[in-house]
Amino acid sequence: MTSHRLRRPVQLVGVVSVAAALLVSGCSSKKNASTGSSGTSTSAGSSSASAPAASGSAPSSGGASGQDLSAMLPASIKSAGTINIATDASYAPNEFFDTDGKTIIGMDVDLGNAIAQKLGVKANFQNVTFDNIIPGLAGGKYDLGMSSFTDTKEREKTVDFVTYFSAGESLIVAKGNPKGVTGPDLTLCGLTIAVEKGTTEEAEIPDLSKKCTDGGKAAVKALSTDDQNGANLALQSGRAEVVSADSPVAEYAVKQSGGKFEIAGKSYETAPYGIAVPKNSGDFAKAIQAALQSLMADGTYKQILGKWGIADGGIDSPTINGATS
Repeated sequence: MTSHRLRRPVQLVGVVSVAAALLVSGCSSKKNASTGSSGTSTSAGSSSASAPAASGSAPSSGGASGQDLSAMLPASIKSAGTINIATDASYAPNEFFDTDGKTIIGMDVDLGNAIAQKLGVKANFQNVTFDNIIPGLAGGKYDLGMSSFTDTKEREKTVDFVTYFSAGESLIVAKGNPKGVTGPDLTLCGLTIAVEKGTTEEAEIPDLSKKCTDGGKAAVKALSTDDQNGANLALQSGRAEVVSADSPVAEYAVKQSGGKFEIAGKSYETAPYGIAVPKNSGDFAKAIQAALQSLMADGTYKQILGKWGIADGGIDSPTINGATS
C-alpha cells in the first residue's frame, strides 16, 4: 500500500456524540492521496485562540535563535497581520468543531496559533472541505493548509510541506470485530470500507480490492464520504463494516464511541504530516519551519501534543518536503 492519507473529527461524543461530534469534528485521515479537485470552500467557523503555552499573550515574532521571523513572511500576510489557514474540521483530535458547533479546535489549531505567534501575526482558521484545500492554496484563496495532510511526492508537485508530526493508518471496526479484520489484508475482501474523499485511505482501496480479486475473493467496496464524520457514521449505522483513517484520529474515535468501536490489527503506513504552503511563497516555508523548531525548543510543541493525547507522534526536527513516498 502507499503511504497514508490524511484528514479529520472522528469525534463521536458518546452515542449522541457519534452523531453530534461526528457531525462536528479527526488526515490524512492522513489526508493525502491526491491533490483533490477544485471546489468552493465552506467556511463554517474559525478559531484564532492562542495555543496552551501562548494563551493571553500578544503576537511577537522570533525564533529559537532570536531572528525576526516576521521578515520572512509574504508582504500580504505582514500587512494583514493574519495567516488564513484552511482546515477540514472533521478530524478529531487534530481539527474539529467545539461543542458550540462554531469554534474550530484541535492539535493543528493549537499548533497553528502558536506558529502564528512566533511569526508575529494571528491565525484565522477556516473550515474547508478537505479535497478543496490544496486547490485553494494553489489558487491563492488561503495562506496555509493545516489539516493532517500526509506529505507525499505527488502533493509536493503542487504545494510545499513543512513536516510536523508522524502518523500511521488504522482500521476501525465494530466492537468485537465481527468480520475478523486483521489489517490491510485479505480479511477485508468483500467488505465495505468507509473513507473520507481525497485521502490516502481512499486512494488505497483499488489496490486492496485488486489483491482480493487476484486471489479469487470478492472485491473491497469503498464508501467515500465528504468528511470523516460521515465515514464514522457509516460504520455506526451498518452501511460499512470498516473505517480507514489516520491512527490518531482512529484512536480518538474509538475512545469517544462509548465502547461501540475498536481498532482492528496494528497501525501501518507511517508517514509525515505536513503544513501545506503555496509554491513560490519566498521564505514562507522556511519561516514556518523556524517557528516550529522554536516551539520544539521551548517545549510548546510537546505540550500541545500532550494536551490532545498524541505525544507519540511527535518529531524532533521539521523538514521542508520530507515525503518518503
